[in-house]
Amino acid sequence: MILLHYRTESGPRLAIRSNGEIIDAGVTLQDIFSGQPPRPSGEPLDEESLRLAPCVPAPGKILCIGLNYRRHAAESNVPVPEEPIVFAKLPNSLAASGDDIPLPGVATQYDYEAELVAVIGRRARNVSPADALDYVWGFCNGNDLSARDLQSRSSQWLLGKTLDRFGPIGPWLVSRDEAGDLDDMAIRCTVNGDVRQSSVTGDMVFNVPELVSYISRHWALDPGDIIFTGTPEGVADGRPDHPWLKPGDEVIVEIGMLGRLANRMAESD
Repeated sequence: MILLHYRTESGPRLAIRSNGEIIDAGVTLQDIFSGQPPRPSGEPLDEESLRLAPCVPAPGKILCIGLNYRRHAAESNVPVPEEPIVFAKLPNSLAASGDDIPLPGVATQYDYEAELVAVIGRRARNVSPADALDYVWGFCNGNDLSARDLQSRSSQWLLGKTLDRFGPIGPWLVSRDEAGDLDDMAIRCTVNGDVRQSSVTGDMVFNVPELVSYISRHWALDPGDIIFTGTPEGVADGRPDHPWLKPGDEVIVEIGMLGRLANRMAESD
């Protein structure tokens, strides 16, 4: 199942993508998580005129994993973590494909991070790695945008990770059964058409089941929670020329069969 949210005057509405058409789903995302099937209604929506909302519009938790690709750890000159490095973004960081991302004047070292995002579909607490995928509804593209100069000000990364709209996700939310092989998804990020990141999810230090299990041992994961699962090598911070993002740059993230997450960097609001 391929889902998306689109913006309306009354708030985001859920739609289903099928056979090349997009139709209002007739239910909410929480209905889907609880096992209700979509009830598509109305005429197909015009994809060109839709204003997308984040594919998960109101996650209770936005969790992130640091240094979770072996070659990214190497380019960062740090050891491969022995346990997952868990941090969070705040709700203000959420954005959709097509949204402009403001780059405020409080920083200069703006970076991209293409990431596979796991979306929890049912409450998970103390689950084993063997069972963990049963609690994941599906996946989407994510970009864990980062202000490196703010991130490095202290041992806490929050300041550099959760500026407004610094967590775009989408365009689609794809169910686990249609998302593809989690250990062999191509992950790619381009900036103005230049390939900056090109890897596979098989380079993860901790795979998705291990991450869900690890987090669930510390607190409960609820339906709609999202987990940015880490980024591969090729970030601006790891390149000799440090090609930091600037207003006007277009960043595109493509992972497996999850669609194309596109955002343009902009002057601060």
